[in-house]
Amino acid sequence: MRGMADIEGAYDDLFTAVPSALSDLLDEGDVGGSVAVFVDGEPVVDVWGGFVDADRTVPWQRDTIVNVWSVTKTMTALCALILIDRGELDPDAPVARYWPEFAAAGKEKVLVKHLLSHTAGLPDMDGPLTAAALYDWPSVTARLAAQAPQWEPGTAAGYHSLTQGFLVGEVVRRITGRSVGKFFADEVTGPLGADFHIGLAAEHDHRVASTVPPPSRDEDYTSSAPGGGPAPEDGQGIRVRDGNSVAWRRAEIPAASGFGNARSVALVQSAMACGGTLRGVSLLSAAGCERAWQEQFAGEDRLLGMSVRYGLGYGLFGTTYGWGGWGGSMVMIEPESRMTVAYVTNQMREPEHDTRGLDLLMTAYDGLQGLRA
Repeated sequence: MRGMADIEGAYDDLFTAVPSALSDLLDEGDVGGSVAVFVDGEPVVDVWGGFVDADRTVPWQRDTIVNVWSVTKTMTALCALILIDRGELDPDAPVARYWPEFAAAGKEKVLVKHLLSHTAGLPDMDGPLTAAALYDWPSVTARLAAQAPQWEPGTAAGYHSLTQGFLVGEVVRRITGRSVGKFFADEVTGPLGADFHIGLAAEHDHRVASTVPPPSRDEDYTSSAPGGGPAPEDGQGIRVRDGNSVAWRRAEIPAASGFGNARSVALVQSAMACGGTLRGVSLLSAAGCERAWQEQFAGEDRLLGMSVRYGLGYGLFGTTYGWGGWGGSMVMIEPESRMTVAYVTNQMREPEHDTRGLDLLMTAYDGLQGLRA
């Protein structure tokens, strides 16, 4: 391997470029991370390296997990897609069919699919928002139910960076009687044996790699206005130190507080790459998977300030589907090749200069060409 940084794990020889790329990132100063590439539901790359702490005293282990921030949205979306596939949730129905209080303040025309595609008009919470407020599920969902939409639902998109998880999660809760984290554990990670958690139990704390802010920042580094603008002044931002708190781990913030490693992210989302069935576990039908890729919105996202395409809970990028998280973690699904690529890291970089996930995706494509040859 050309890099100096040691990489642990296993990989198919065709995919040597992937661990090399991870080694390069660590050589460039990243603290730690893991990468997994699954094809046909099986790992062709499962590697990790670096350290769990900024002081570089504790090596990243096989079962180290990290907060993946908005990659969690793909897990919450999967829960909704499973319920849609079972006929328990109708994407074209008003949200208020499942959550009657939600009809308040002109939201009777907000449809379930609007929640999943960032077009519901509820991209943030009215009034100041502290991280502590997010830990109180009934309070957050009551606030969202009382709010008026900021635009006519379905007509525009604005990234629902924190609110999406509560909105979709409350619909899941109303239908199943279970929180998203519980439903996800019962129906997805339990059957698959995947090490991903929305609402992390204390027994896993010793495995968590804390998020490390970008080199020029400290733990008060705040999630910027999406699109790389300055951090919001209105108290809407979440700080790195919030994400590193025990309270954040315990809470279910289904748009942002999932914990896992690249292997677990790739394993779960491989269900979407493989027509809904993986390792003998059938999560949803092939049609149920394809529903996720149906374009709900294409155009300028008024919060991200960039052009986007949204499906049902996933971003659409050509023939790949997935999403990234604050700080660099990413998952991409390529159903045509039945490939899933996941990258998770504890090392944040300044968002406008962060292409790590996409660079790793490109190296995985190179291996795939060899595999298909």
